[in-house]
Amino acid sequence: MQDGERNVKVFNLSCEHDHRFEGWFGSAQAFDEQRERGLVECPVCASKSVRKMPSAPRLNLSSGHEPAPEAGQSGRGQLAAAMPTPQQLQALWMKMARHLAEHTEDVGERFAEEARRIHYNEAPERGIRGVATPEQRAELEDEGIEVLSFPLPAAAKEPLQ
Repeated sequence: MQDGERNVKVFNLSCEHDHRFEGWFGSAQAFDEQRERGLVECPVCASKSVRKMPSAPRLNLSSGHEPAPEAGQSGRGQLAAAMPTPQQLQALWMKMARHLAEHTEDVGERFAEEARRIHYNEAPERGIRGVATPEQRAELEDEGIEVLSFPLPAAAKEPLQ
């Protein structure tokens, strides 16, 4: 190891809701200490009930090149590669949540009222987010006001580390 390099442990983690993510720590002991102090939390739902997932060591035993498919071979391998993994879907969901948080105004409990004001041209048109009861959402939809329910985790409102 050269000066300035650190040995970092990358752990596959999961919360109680099975949201999977990576955590980078100086050691296994550092992970345990931070988890016990409540410093490790799920970036999706903010749960502090986080556990390490089993992982296999990464061994580079080949030349690093996968063999090209032979003529006439295709289909399943290509289709599987095109299907996103649960981790990729979760990352896309977080990206969308962060985009919504950055490009909409949080009107909180006044969501239904503000959505009506915008719909009836009593307030400037803009993207808003907030909280509405199921009854309020139904009333808005009855008035022709489109509403999208999207759970927005606290982590989406914070800068990406």
